[in-house]
Amino acid sequence: MFQHFDPKTFLIGLIVIILSIALHEFGHAFSADRLGDDTPRRQGRVTLWPDKHFEPVGFLMIVFTMLAGFGLGWGKPVQVNDRNFRHPNRDMIIVTICGPLMNLLLAVIAGLIMRYVPLAGYSYLFARDFLFINLALMFFNLIPIPPLDGSKVLYGLLPYDLAVRYERFMGQFGLILLLLILFTNVIGQIIGPATFRTAYLLAGNGLFG
Repeated sequence: MFQHFDPKTFLIGLIVIILSIALHEFGHAFSADRLGDDTPRRQGRVTLWPDKHFEPVGFLMIVFTMLAGFGLGWGKPVQVNDRNFRHPNRDMIIVTICGPLMNLLLAVIAGLIMRYVPLAGYSYLFARDFLFINLALMFFNLIPIPPLDGSKVLYGLLPYDLAVRYERFMGQFGLILLLLILFTNVIGQIIGPATFRTAYLLAGNGLFG
């Protein structure tokens, strides 16, 4: 686990994951606030400061899984009251999708920097981690299994009868499905190719330093 451990590389990855998760949650909070729900603002979540999106267990999970060679964890979920929206179903979909969209925006910025700015050393590692981690977070969160964002988007798009069946099915089997994709190679087969291809599309040859 600790073979060839580089504290600086580990620290860069840790900082990038913390920032990426915090900005993901900010995307939810900011969009909910703009659409009329003041719940995130009252709870101090419409902010870029990572400590406001901090979740202790999720943070420890990030640290331990990074030591194991990959990064997996979560931030503090943003609470939203859809009764404050003018169009509850539509606005809830928008709020939900704004988390992954924030990760996409960060990945685009990192990719364009890598494409057009010569980078080396730790600056390259920082940009590369920002690119890959945000793309992986985006694709992972779009998987339609609770509590991931993709499940809320799919629920909002389905006709009522199908949405009820989907919610009932996921209530019974969602956790099992999530654990299966987390602890098997399924997640790598789903997210890995999409992440690399999108990263290359954004960064071009800058992806290879």
